Amino acid sequence: MLAHLQDFIFDEARLLDEAEFERWLTLFADDGRYWVPLKGRAQTEDERHNAIADESPLLLRLRVARLRSGRAHSQQVLSQCQHVLQPPRLLSSEGGLHTLHTPFSYAESRGEELVVLHGHCVHRLRETPEGLRIVLKRVNLVNAHSRLPMIQLFP
Repeated sequence: MLAHLQDFIFDEARLLDEAEFERWLTLFADDGRYWVPLKGRAQTEDERHNAIADESPLLLRLRVARLRSGRAHSQQVLSQCQHVLQPPRLLSSEGGLHTLHTPFSYAESRGEELVVLHGHCVHRLRETPEGLRIVLKRVNLVNAHSRLPMIQLFP
């Protein structure tokens, strides 16, 4: 079971690295959430506070559409990214809901600019008849509280 969950996390990162954003979106549950809290790991899920990103599948689809439109000024030189993941560790598994912790390094380039971020992801995955779906992808950046450069893609 753990290998299957780990493969899902590695495949998700590969889809992002290969700019397969539309396929990546299909991994999210209808009630899924992509969240990069501004306070990093110190921020609780029910805490009302600003976030670097806090997006439902609808907002993610809109962001992908903007990236693909050819009209996004920031993408006149297309951004590329690379995720380097440590093996995901299973934190809990109960009733078809699995929570995993994955330390990562992330690099994103656009032209001569290179952004490098470090942190860990918490994935909450739900078993469905269609396969695993992301209920929560929480990206806790080590320096989330710092002034960050523009992030175009998805750490």
